Amino acid sequence: MRNAAGAADGAAPGHSRSPARGWGMLYRQLRQNTAALLGGYFLLFIMIVAILGPFLTQQDPTIVDYSSKLLKPSADHWFGTDHNGRDIFTRIIHGMRLTLTIGFISAILGAAFGVILGILSGYYGGVWDSIIMRICDILLAFPGLLLALAIVSALGKSLFNVIIAVGIFSIPTFARIVRGSTLAVRKLEYIDAMRALGASDNRIIFKHILPNITSPIIVQATLRIAIAILTASGLSFLGLGAQPPTPEWGAMLNDGRNYIAEHPHVALFPGLSIVLVVVAFNLLGDGLRDVLDPKMKK
Repeated sequence: MRNAAGAADGAAPGHSRSPARGWGMLYRQLRQNTAALLGGYFLLFIMIVAILGPFLTQQDPTIVDYSSKLLKPSADHWFGTDHNGRDIFTRIIHGMRLTLTIGFISAILGAAFGVILGILSGYYGGVWDSIIMRICDILLAFPGLLLALAIVSALGKSLFNVIIAVGIFSIPTFARIVRGSTLAVRKLEYIDAMRALGASDNRIIFKHILPNITSPIIVQATLRIAIAILTASGLSFLGLGAQPPTPEWGAMLNDGRNYIAEHPHVALFPGLSIVLVVVAFNLLGDGLRDVLDPKMKK
C-alpha cells in the first residue's frame, strides 16, 4: 500500500502496486512480528469456526434441558452446561458469528462516516472543520461505554441498536485520524499541481488523497473491532444488548456470574472467549500499525 511520501515521488500519484503484490509484501513484513502473526492466525481460525460453527455441533444452543443443568466439562459437554442445561460449547460456537458480526459492522459503520467527515474537515477546513471537530470533541468527552450505554438506553434494547451505538462512538476517532492524515497529504506538492491542472475536488479526494491515507484507516479499523466487541459484550452483560436466549458472549457472561463460585465454568468460557478475540485483534492491529505506520513505532 502506498503512503503519502511514496506518492510524492516515483510512480504517478493515485496508482498503486498490484493488490496481490501488496498483500504479499504486507504478509512478509508481518512475519517479522510473531505476536501479530499469531493474532492473525488465531482470528483466521475463529472466522473459519464462525462460518462452519453450526456444522461442528449437533446440539441446539437455545433448547432448555433442566435435567442436564450445571454439568461440569466432560467428554459429552466440553465446556459443561449452564443453569438451563444448554451446552456452553455449542452456545459459544454459535455466538462467535454473532460477536464477530457486531464487531465488524460497528467498525465499518464508524469508519464509513468517520472517513467522510474527516476528509471534509481536513480538505475544506474553515467552517466545516470547526463544526465537525467540535461535534467530535463533544462525543469524545464521554467514555465510549457510557456514550454507547446512553444511546442504547434511548433507542431500546436490541443488538441492532447496540451496533448503531458502537458505530456512533467510533465515528469521532476515525474522523480525527483521517483529518490529520488528509491535512498532511493536502500540503504535498503534487496535490497543488493537480489543482493547478484543473482537477476537481472529487478527483483529488478520491483518486489522490483517499488512496494515500488508507494505512491509518486499516490500522484503526482493526483496533476498533476489538473495542466494538468489548463494548457490545459489556452492553449485553448489562442486559441492554442481546436478549435471552440469544447465545451472545456478553449475555452468557451475565448468566454465569450468579454461579461463578460453585460453577465457574459457566462464566469462565464466555469470558475467556471475549478476552482471546480482543487480544488477537489488538495484537494484529499493533502489528499492522508497525508495518503500515512506521512513524508510530515505539
